[in-house]
Amino acid sequence: MSFFPAYFSLDNRKILLVGGGAIALEKLEKLVDFTLEIHTIAQEFSPEFIAFAQKHHLVMEKRSYQQGDIEGFDIVIVATDTVALHKAIYEESRSSRILVNSVDDTAYCDFIFPSYIKRGDLTISVSTSGASPAMAKHLRAYLERMIPPQLEGFLAEMKGLRQTMPKGKARMKYFEEKTKVFMQNYFQ
Repeated sequence: MSFFPAYFSLDNRKILLVGGGAIALEKLEKLVDFTLEIHTIAQEFSPEFIAFAQKHHLVMEKRSYQQGDIEGFDIVIVATDTVALHKAIYEESRSSRILVNSVDDTAYCDFIFPSYIKRGDLTISVSTSGASPAMAKHLRAYLERMIPPQLEGFLAEMKGLRQTMPKGKARMKYFEEKTKVFMQNYFQ
């Protein structure tokens, strides 16, 4: 079965990241685009991980994961090479509402990380439901090259207008026309 695509706010959500190597750093780099409420636990942290986590003032605990560490967190990402740990954390989470992502092991995932583009308020995600992360990555890169740099400013302008113009058909028509002009100018 495929994963349902959804965007949800990470505001006031506490995230636990288990792992401190290259793959954990890759997930951390994506997470900080959306939140800094991230706590990390790992037996070892790579120098790159440490530098990145310190730059963003994230909590790092240098130790092994212990049963019960997921308590108080809303989301857990397990980014280690130990499949048994992925399974144990996933099974531990089943009696709670904690969502788990086990990197490269969809059998122990409630959600997956898509490949994504983030430019201001624009977020475009690409997923193959874990079938080929490499394909998702390449497709994302292809789409990213197609996005004009002016799009971020256009979206900021539209956001401001939405806050000042009264709702209704006239506003909808105005936004539709303004968007058509933008598309004709930059996507032809």
